[in-house]
Amino acid sequence: MTDIIVVGGGTAGLTAAVYARRSGKSVILIEKESTGGQIVFSPRVENYPGIPSVSGTDYASALTAQAESLGVAIEYTEALSVEGAGGSFTVRCDSGLVTGKALVIASGTEHRKMGLENEDDLIGCGVSYCAVCDGAFCSGREVAVVGGGNTALTDALFLSGICKKVTLIHRRDSFRAEDALVSRFREKPNAAFMMSCTIKELRAENGMLCGITLKNVKTREEQFLPVDGLFTAIGQVPRTDIFRGFVAMDEEGYIRAGEDCRTDREGVFVAGDCRTKAVRQLVTAAADGAAAGLGASRYTDSI
Repeated sequence: MTDIIVVGGGTAGLTAAVYARRSGKSVILIEKESTGGQIVFSPRVENYPGIPSVSGTDYASALTAQAESLGVAIEYTEALSVEGAGGSFTVRCDSGLVTGKALVIASGTEHRKMGLENEDDLIGCGVSYCAVCDGAFCSGREVAVVGGGNTALTDALFLSGICKKVTLIHRRDSFRAEDALVSRFREKPNAAFMMSCTIKELRAENGMLCGITLKNVKTREEQFLPVDGLFTAIGQVPRTDIFRGFVAMDEEGYIRAGEDCRTDREGVFVAGDCRTKAVRQLVTAAADGAAAGLGASRYTDSI
C-alpha cells in the first residue's frame, strides 16, 4: 500500500505528487494518456508568475521530470473505478489495483462539444478541438475558431500564423478573454470576427468539412461561411464520472471542495479544474495541487 494515490497527471496532479513526496510520502500517480494535461497543447504560456513565456510542452516536461526525480511513481493506465474509506482506498485500473491511505483526485476536464448533428462524424475531417495538434493540416487555408475565452483567442493567434484567414466566432458581442490577447489578434491582417453568432450547421463534401452555417442571435439572420477547418474552444466538462456517488459533486459534475481541497469523504482530496471554483488557470491548478498534496500528507500522518 502506498501513502497517497493521485489520479490525473496534469499540473494539479503532478504538483500534488511533488508536495507529497517532499513531505516524505510514497506516491503513485495514475495517468491514462500523457502527463501535463491540456497545457501541453498551448504553444505559449505567458501568465504563469515568474515565467514570462514558456511553451506548454516544455512546462509539462519540466514538471514531470521534477516529480520523477523526487521519486513519484507514474503508472500510465486508466482509472476505472474507486472505492474505500478510513485510510484505505483502492483504484481499479486497466493494469490492476492500486491501494493507498489517501487519494487525490486531479482528473481534470475535457473539451465541450458543440452538440451539432454531424459533429462526431467530422472530428478529424475538419472539426478539431486542438489547434496546435491539427492546425498544420489547414496551413494556407481559411479556418474558423469558435469561443470567447483565452483558449479561443490563443488558438486564433496560433492559427493566424499558418492559415490564410482565421474567423473568430463568438455568441456574445464581447469577449471573456484577456484584452491583451484580443488586441493581438485584431492586429493580424488575416483576422476576422463574427460576433453575436452561433453555429447552426456543419456542411460537408465527400466526408470533409467545407463550411458552416452561422445564425446571428440578435437578428436571427443566417449566412454560410466556407472554411476548411473549425477549431472549437467553448469550454470544458469535468472528467469525474468514475467518482459519482463516491464524493459530492455539483450539478455539472465538478467535485465539491473549498480552498483546502477536502472533499466530503475523509482522506479524499480534489485538485485542479475538476474542483468547484471560480477561476481555472494554470496557477490555480498548481495552488490546488499544493493544498491537496499537503492535506493528504497530513491525513496519512493522522491515521
